[in-house]
Amino acid sequence: MPSVSQSPRAAIAAAYFAQGCVFLSLTTRLPKFEDHWGISQLGLTLLMLMIVVLAGAGSLLAEKVAPRRGSAIVLRGGLLGIVVALLISGTAPDIPVLVLGLAVYGVVLGMVDATTNMQAVSLEHQLRRTMLPSFHGAWTAGGIAGTLLTLALPHASIAALSCGLAILPLVVAFGRLLPGSGTAPSPEAADGIPWRPILVVGAACVIFYTVDTASTTWGSVYFDHTLHAPGGLVALATLPYLVASLAARVAGDRLTDNLGATRLLRSGAGVAVIGLAGVVVAPNWPVGVLGFLVLGCGIAVVAPLSYSAAASLARSGGALDGDVARARTDAVIARFNQFNYVGALVGSVLTGAIGTGSLRVGYAVPVVLVIALLPLAKVFDQHRLVTAR
Repeated sequence: MPSVSQSPRAAIAAAYFAQGCVFLSLTTRLPKFEDHWGISQLGLTLLMLMIVVLAGAGSLLAEKVAPRRGSAIVLRGGLLGIVVALLISGTAPDIPVLVLGLAVYGVVLGMVDATTNMQAVSLEHQLRRTMLPSFHGAWTAGGIAGTLLTLALPHASIAALSCGLAILPLVVAFGRLLPGSGTAPSPEAADGIPWRPILVVGAACVIFYTVDTASTTWGSVYFDHTLHAPGGLVALATLPYLVASLAARVAGDRLTDNLGATRLLRSGAGVAVIGLAGVVVAPNWPVGVLGFLVLGCGIAVVAPLSYSAAASLARSGGALDGDVARARTDAVIARFNQFNYVGALVGSVLTGAIGTGSLRVGYAVPVVLVIALLPLAKVFDQHRLVTAR
């Protein structure tokens, strides 16, 4: 069994980091997009809808190509696509070109989301250790970096930030990733995948991404319009949420092995409800900061544990040879990634639409959904990664 030091763990983590950094740099600059382009909150909602829908298409594209070419090749293509999208959108002379750049970003966002998780679950099963929480922690660390960049450079132009950020995915694209088998799987590789329990696990994933996207997409707008934070501090809505999420995910590998996924998820759901309630009723921006901090502590491990459970289900049903197991896992992860975008659709679009008059109302929607994690949590210990193979 290879050691972690001999594995492509660093390259996979770097891809997560780059994805998080670019995405959070984009969403924390939404108020600047509003001002620069004269785009309304409804206009931003429609742009986010476009990105989410195209990301779903990009994930399905990864499902078709990755089993034949290898997830590493698709991941590299997606990272290079992010470079192109940043250059187009960052230097756009008008709104149609901006829309084009964001459309490209939507497609490659889905490709990178799917293939980073394909790479991560493959390595997790190879080493037979819980690793998805810390990999998703790398995404969060990238999000923190992107948020800090927005905070540190409040007066920097959109073009300067976008072109500077393009260097990161360009470098990461050439990292050492897990190679593919080099052979196309047979059509029978997907036979016997237990989609029904995967849908149950996917419901928890939808809830997480609803909350996560509502926090990272609309948090800065909420602080700006509703809590009236100082102009240079609107990104503080996202930063404490991400810092708390990073801490929870770094500890998540060990906590999952020691406590079990069910206990961890139920405890986290309770904490997340308290945090969201604090966000909704916050009388001022310091209380809002505390609410997002508590929310991040509670909700952060839901997504990585969902991907781990889905990957374990993909490999269940008896002994599978390496190529078939990899093909099944890639197919499940690419489709499972659609739950990401369903949640993102609810979190970014529905939260923005319902909260057009007041984002307090928009943030009340995820509170009800998080409570549903309590009954869903029981399915996770039935599909623990460490006993799957």
